[in-house]
Amino acid sequence: MSIFSLITGRPGPSGFGSASTAEQVTEGIDASNLTAIVTGGASGIGLETVRVLALRKAHVIIAARNMEAANAAKQLILKDNETARVDVLKLDLSSMKSVRAFVDDFNALDVPLNILINNAGVMFCPFQLSKDGIEMQFATNHIGHFLLTNLLLEKMKNTARSTGIEGRIVNLSSIAHNYTYEHGIRFDQINDESGYSDKRAYGQSKLANILHANELSRCFQEEGINITVNSVHPGLIMTPLMRYSELLMRVLRVFTFYLWKNVPQGASTTCYVALHPNLKGVTGKYHLDCNELEPSAFARDTVLAKKLWDFSNKLVSSAAKP
Repeated sequence: MSIFSLITGRPGPSGFGSASTAEQVTEGIDASNLTAIVTGGASGIGLETVRVLALRKAHVIIAARNMEAANAAKQLILKDNETARVDVLKLDLSSMKSVRAFVDDFNALDVPLNILINNAGVMFCPFQLSKDGIEMQFATNHIGHFLLTNLLLEKMKNTARSTGIEGRIVNLSSIAHNYTYEHGIRFDQINDESGYSDKRAYGQSKLANILHANELSRCFQEEGINITVNSVHPGLIMTPLMRYSELLMRVLRVFTFYLWKNVPQGASTTCYVALHPNLKGVTGKYHLDCNELEPSAFARDTVLAKKLWDFSNKLVSSAAKP
């Protein structure tokens, strides 16, 4: 997509563009036979994603750290859509214990799983380590979703196999994946405060989201699994994600106002990739404004993707040891 398209909202090859809303890109789609999990679904574009999926009659589980906000989000949706099927489960992606507990709680619901939307995240936060001793942005944005996805894979595979319906996994990345550390991922210094940059650490985590999606997509294709995995950049939206950099973002917005989206527009690409029939069989791609876009060279590096996969598995295994 060109800058002209971003500014004007001119549709791309998909028929949609930066001005398209989540409702518009899913119009006419019946998702009544689908169950979806949306992490971070209590606010911002996550909440809009839940609302629109529920509007299209999907059964949606809000996975959120703040249960009060999540329950309020559920009630807000039910107020306008009395027949919406929305459940709420607690999930703190910065804690592997919480991720495992969430999966246990979800499995206890005894429902299928067709769609997993890895939406939640933190952005530009000061250096800190998670409960598992991992740099917070990498822990929350990548490792938490990496573990969550792995623990839900059998459920998704079984659902796709028994129903014949293609499963879909959507990782929310960002154009910020272009702005990362010198070698893409600081494997040997992932938890080092020295040299830490809140902006580059965020870019690193968003690069990891794409690499994770691409490697998982490659594995599924090799195994013949009927599940697609894609990553998306939602666009520039003022949401609670920017709580650590709100002043900076508001100043930036003054000079780049024509590039910013509202929340319904920000959720459009996620909902398009999760539900639209045009995306059937499309996997391992990066999407912006409901159209495919080539990501950075790091993001297309298959060797880096495999290295990150192995590194992430080791981090998860290390944290699991007493």
